[in-house]
Amino acid sequence: MASIKDVAAAAGVSVATVSRVLNAHPSVSADARTRVLAAVEALGYRPNAVARSLRTDQTHTLGLVISDVLNPYFTELARSVEEEARALGYSVIIGNADERPDLQDHHVRNLLERRIDGLLVSPTDGGSPLMLDAARAGTPMVFVDRWIPGVDVPVVRADGQAAIRDLVAHLYALGHRRLAIIAGPAATTTGSERVQAFREAMGEYGLPLPDAYIGQGDFQAESGRRVTEGFLDLAQPPEVVFAADNLMALGALDAVRARGLRVPDDIALAAFDDIPWFVHTDPPVTAIAQPTGELGRAAVRALVDRIEGRAAVSVTLTARLVVRRSCGAPGPAVQPPTQFPSPVQRSTS
Repeated sequence: MASIKDVAAAAGVSVATVSRVLNAHPSVSADARTRVLAAVEALGYRPNAVARSLRTDQTHTLGLVISDVLNPYFTELARSVEEEARALGYSVIIGNADERPDLQDHHVRNLLERRIDGLLVSPTDGGSPLMLDAARAGTPMVFVDRWIPGVDVPVVRADGQAAIRDLVAHLYALGHRRLAIIAGPAATTTGSERVQAFREAMGEYGLPLPDAYIGQGDFQAESGRRVTEGFLDLAQPPEVVFAADNLMALGALDAVRARGLRVPDDIALAAFDDIPWFVHTDPPVTAIAQPTGELGRAAVRALVDRIEGRAAVSVTLTARLVVRRSCGAPGPAVQPPTQFPSPVQRSTS
């Protein structure tokens, strides 16, 4: 098995530089970082954080790695995780991946080295060897919101397919036919899943989804602004922009207003992941709401079950469409429902 010294020799750098790269330290040059990561991949080097995390004693500490702490959805998720963990006698250490796979693995590695009892992760991509190694080594782990296909751990998530179908039905009833989507990263399960659900729902109404109406975003506001500007520059712009998360929707709203256009008079806007701000925008934004608090609580319960030797259970909750006025619907803003359907559970090995 390759050591950190082997990686340093292959990359032509010091062991300290390799350590800084693996810990996402900003002082490393881009060239050195590229060479180190290439050597890590070529040699199949795996830091021994996974091995150090295996033990018989408990610390009553959970690790949580979220995709973006600036996203209100993940902020609410983290709060519910912390509250449920505290109620069950556990504390939580939180790491913010900032939608970066390297930072994600940095936090996962550090949490394992701190000898946490279990790990909650909302993956930033679908290919982390470190998390695959941790799962294979038996580290108690649960994926929340997103997951990595092929990694056999419980998943706690919300199914948005029915809500997206309801959104398309709502848009169609309002007379909209040219619908565009700002997609999240294809490497994330939520990014690819929401585009597919949107495409299928449009197909049910005989509506095409041309490539020009699919913009690639990254779950960040700036990408929503950039993609929407591209939509508005088309010879035939879409009538509706559906952003696959709330931050991209805010970026889309900025782009529309920068052109002097009005929502929904000139272009309609909808979003996945409802947030409190959407009630206060003008007009209030139609959005798909996830039961975020229950997702966090269910994820903690699933992880504690795994830690304490009980059967591992995956949980699927249901997202709901919240109709407001950003797509042209008449009437006052509608608040997100306070009650969601009971979770659907399935056992996993």
